[in-house]
Amino acid sequence: MADAMTAPRFHGDPPTHFVSPLLEEAGVPHLFTTRNFPGVTAFREPFPPLGPEAHPLLAGCGLGTEPAAFLKQVHGADVIRATEGGCVGNADVVMTDRPGLPIAVFSADCVALLIYDPDGRRLAAAHAGWRGTAQSVARAAVEALVEAGGRPERFLAAVGPSIGPCCYEVDKPVIARLDEAFTGRWGAWVRSVGLGKWMLDLWAANEAELRGAGLRGDRIDNPRLCTGCRTDLFYSYRRGHKGRLVSVGAVPLTPPHPTISPAGGEGAESNPLRGGGEGAERNPLTTGERVAVRAETLVPKRGGEG
Repeated sequence: MADAMTAPRFHGDPPTHFVSPLLEEAGVPHLFTTRNFPGVTAFREPFPPLGPEAHPLLAGCGLGTEPAAFLKQVHGADVIRATEGGCVGNADVVMTDRPGLPIAVFSADCVALLIYDPDGRRLAAAHAGWRGTAQSVARAAVEALVEAGGRPERFLAAVGPSIGPCCYEVDKPVIARLDEAFTGRWGAWVRSVGLGKWMLDLWAANEAELRGAGLRGDRIDNPRLCTGCRTDLFYSYRRGHKGRLVSVGAVPLTPPHPTISPAGGEGAESNPLRGGGEGAERNPLTTGERVAVRAETLVPKRGGEG
């Protein structure tokens, strides 16, 4: 089943953030920032990803009741559960079942994912660069929600702005790692552009991982917004930017009633990307509880991931 490609709904002039129609129709408070969003702290600063200047816009999206829970991201595939705001540990997936608690990941080329279980009312946010992708971080996020009692065919996922296959060139060490992790599969996600050079499609890789973990393609919303193409709207680590983008969401305070549809509804704001570029019952948990340990040793960090 094909992945959903609904047009993102941008807000602000100039656009400060956008939302996924798929998650919006499910009643999930969330947003994906652009470079115009106020209060986002500088890239690599550890605390916190969103400052006081961000509060009015967060509050307008139902995300301002308390500080967001976030991670010190390490390009891995560990999952941590959060029950309160602040830094909850070193990992690349944060999940919660606490209504109203925002959870966030930040990026500047890497894929950001928000994955929602509407039946169990749980949410996961994942950060997937090529290292995390090679460690199946998207699948780890889905499996954590399944282990908590969810049915993956009911989950909804939205992909944030990230570098597309048009702009993401990688070399042999990256390909070797992908071949080790996805023997016989990784060829569908790359395109050779010369000796020892490939263009990598992290979108396709992570969408394949989500589907392989049980999600339906029409419940995966990827607007294919490329950070490398649209530097007027987004930060790109590969383009030398030091800023970062934030993907944040929360479990709704009250269960929504409308039927979930993969198609976008009416009333969407004008999409500034149109015609330009590629890529638009509560469980008591211990705060910071690690729920999935991936023992695989990480590849030493190289340039090219954000």
